[in-house]
Amino acid sequence: MAHNSTYQNQDVWFLDSGASKHMTGRKDLFTELDEKVHGEISFGDLSKISVQGRGDFMIKQKNGDHAFIFNVYYVPDMKTNILSLGQLLEKGYHISLQNMQLTITDARGKLVTRVQMTKNRMLPLAIHHDMPKCLTVIINNKDWLWHLSRKTWVYFLKRKYEVFGYFKEFKTLVEKQSGYHIKALRSDQGGEYTAAERKNRTILNMARNMLKDKNMPKSFWAEAVLCALYLQNRCPTKSLDTKTPHEAWSTHKPSVSHLRVFGSIAYIKVPEARRTKLEDKGEKCILVGYGDRTMGYRLYNHTTKKVIFSRDVIFEENESWNWDQSKASRSAELIPEEETRQVATETQTPRDQQTPQRGSPSPQRYDTPLPIDRDFSDMRPRGTRSLEDLYEYTEQVEEDLTPYCLLMTSDPVSFEEANQEGKWRSAMDDEIRSIEKNKTNAKGEVQRYKARLVAKGYKQKEGVDYGEVFAPVARLETIRLLISLAAQKSWKIYQLDVKLAFLNGFLEEEIYVEQPPGYVKKGKEDKVCRLKKALYGLKQARLAWNMRIDDYFQKNRFEKCPYEHALYMKKEIDGSLLYACLYVDDLIFTGNNPAMFEDFKRRMVKEFEMTDIGLMAHFLGIEVVQSEKCIFISQSIYAKEILKRFGMEKCNHVTTPVETELELRKNERGDIDPTYFKSLVGSLRYLTCTRPDIFYGVGLVSRYMETPDQSHLNSAKRILRYIKGTINDGILYTKCEDCRLIGYLDSDWGRDLDERKSTTGFTYFMGDTAFTWSSKKQAIVTLSSCEAEYVAACSVVCHGIWIRNVLQYLGFPQVNPTEVYIDNRSVIALAKNPVFHERSKHIDTRYHFIREHVKNNEVELVSCRTYDQAADIFTKPLKHDVFERLKTMFGMTKHGESSLRGDVEC
Repeated sequence: MAHNSTYQNQDVWFLDSGASKHMTGRKDLFTELDEKVHGEISFGDLSKISVQGRGDFMIKQKNGDHAFIFNVYYVPDMKTNILSLGQLLEKGYHISLQNMQLTITDARGKLVTRVQMTKNRMLPLAIHHDMPKCLTVIINNKDWLWHLSRKTWVYFLKRKYEVFGYFKEFKTLVEKQSGYHIKALRSDQGGEYTAAERKNRTILNMARNMLKDKNMPKSFWAEAVLCALYLQNRCPTKSLDTKTPHEAWSTHKPSVSHLRVFGSIAYIKVPEARRTKLEDKGEKCILVGYGDRTMGYRLYNHTTKKVIFSRDVIFEENESWNWDQSKASRSAELIPEEETRQVATETQTPRDQQTPQRGSPSPQRYDTPLPIDRDFSDMRPRGTRSLEDLYEYTEQVEEDLTPYCLLMTSDPVSFEEANQEGKWRSAMDDEIRSIEKNKTNAKGEVQRYKARLVAKGYKQKEGVDYGEVFAPVARLETIRLLISLAAQKSWKIYQLDVKLAFLNGFLEEEIYVEQPPGYVKKGKEDKVCRLKKALYGLKQARLAWNMRIDDYFQKNRFEKCPYEHALYMKKEIDGSLLYACLYVDDLIFTGNNPAMFEDFKRRMVKEFEMTDIGLMAHFLGIEVVQSEKCIFISQSIYAKEILKRFGMEKCNHVTTPVETELELRKNERGDIDPTYFKSLVGSLRYLTCTRPDIFYGVGLVSRYMETPDQSHLNSAKRILRYIKGTINDGILYTKCEDCRLIGYLDSDWGRDLDERKSTTGFTYFMGDTAFTWSSKKQAIVTLSSCEAEYVAACSVVCHGIWIRNVLQYLGFPQVNPTEVYIDNRSVIALAKNPVFHERSKHIDTRYHFIREHVKNNEVELVSCRTYDQAADIFTKPLKHDVFERLKTMFGMTKHGESSLRGDVEC
């Protein structure tokens, strides 16, 4: 189509059958423009011009209504505006050309427009853009028109003066979600705002019908409105070109597979910890909505009169709660339903009084939903039932739920269940033979089905059946220190696994156990078994095993480290060294003489019958990759398991684990299930074995495990989102020339908003890589940043002295004082100068412990710039660039990167 100067700079669009897309050169027309879209437009003469964006613009129709034209390309070099007939056909419009006119109708046959062909055979369409009323003209072109998405929020007010407070909350929410700032608002100025009034009427009509459909009391109107709004935001609308408001707002297409009928009967699973064996496994509730920020269901518990949140739910959508008075059973006493705003109280029977009261269901349930396809509507008829019928039905539901609960685990939970399956019976037979021989099968292979003869240790009495039960295990920083030293010396680390370790320990007490069910000796049914050796389940089994292997090491000339009781060393006259580190039944060892390794393995296998795993590759959930130049440790497999367990496999990742302006407070009335929250935080804590970058964030949310609320859960899940983007991160230990023990110390001051206590953060390096780190809230309130860091310095020095002693034992003495870098010179002066200070006279004597070690040249506090302070990552939220720089200082990198420490590859 040739350019015609007559129509230049006018609101005229040419209908073109040869154009593949709508195009315009006027940027001022767009209400929303994505300038990340680029490309080229080709013409018939093979010339090309560039595309600088794609967006939508608003038009005003003849009847005064507004409409939008979507997916228009912004081409700055275009002199005219073009509407693609092909794109209109794709959208469902019908186009006909006859009698020198082009007619466009919608899918319902309604006339959209009619265009008269001009003398030069062109089809110009004048479009009114309604520019003065478009918010994109009032504000900058880069800003976003939020009304365009049709996304709706609702807040419930008791008084009209609460509007401003809720508006501030709304403003913070939408600006954080969208990344834009509110610059213009439309208000009714005390009159009628038709768009908002119409939306309110639509939502209330929908809520009214939802309540009436299930015959629910009007007291649930607020829940019905929230549910109606949730559904409205997920319904396609013509004004958005069949998109949903949720998708237009977030760019993510919402799922509707989880939607259920409002007011339906729902059964949630009651955790075993909150019920006795005879109590119901399911709690009957009523569906009243959905989680807006977390996938799940809002459920009304008629017994507790509370709205709870759960994901593990079974629905009866065809059924509804009987809000009328229930028929009186022969032992039931009716309580009349209260009118209007109060919800009826569920009747109570003598059975309820005799049975211990079941605890309320967990406020949060995030287990994977059971794959229920069966419709329970045929199990009972509609209408009122007696409580006797109700309990019969509950028992029936429990029986029907059993096969679905078994889907959660493949292992039987009792002897009776295991005895019904041949594979488990065979495994138990092998275990009995193994117990008699004090070993497993002859080949030593790892079997799929493992059985354990377990004693009922919970019936043991302290002082009679057992005494001391503590058994030492290696600290994780000791294991990382051993890995660091092995990398420095280019040593290999090997691993042994003890088969049935606890069966090797000897018992000092006289203990008897019943014969195992299914293996009772004929003719000796009244006999019991006396244990000569330890058995799994006994309180002292772990200690008995530790004493046995410790005695073996002592007899074979191993020295036990006095500072780490699970670390052993054997030194020969020729200088050969072998270090062994024990964690229950897992043993790792390294040294400088491969011949010692073979002799050690041969003796250990002969004594305890161990499995030679070879090079350490997977130890305590830590993945280890060894090469000639370096050792890389990570927990990527465990990280993936955490994401899967908490339903965050497909979450969007973030670049830092903690928001820079995060402020958390205690909430005495937490609305999140503490058990679920503790499970999440506990899983994250173990991930810090190889992830110092999340240590501060995990420590922060750990402070709120008793009564967690939504803000605490959001902070914990942000850490999961950060892990999603850094799932392969780990620590790389390499060889370096300067292999000295170096520490970094930092502290914030009063960042904890509840107790105004400070946080101590420190780390120690061997060479270029960190092997120990800590972030912990201080026990006291300090009066200044100097005092806070002085208190922190005491903890750092204590830890440093312990590491120096361990290194001394391992044969790596630290001749010079251990340097600890700190960015507060006042602390250095206070540690060196014991002179009385007016502002430090109140500091407890025990914190002056540091002065003695500074005086004895064991520790030296060295001033450093805040820029070089590696411990900053343990005391405060950091911006992305600073955070990434400190991660690199720790030796953190991704597994498989080609640029690991220059030309070193692992």
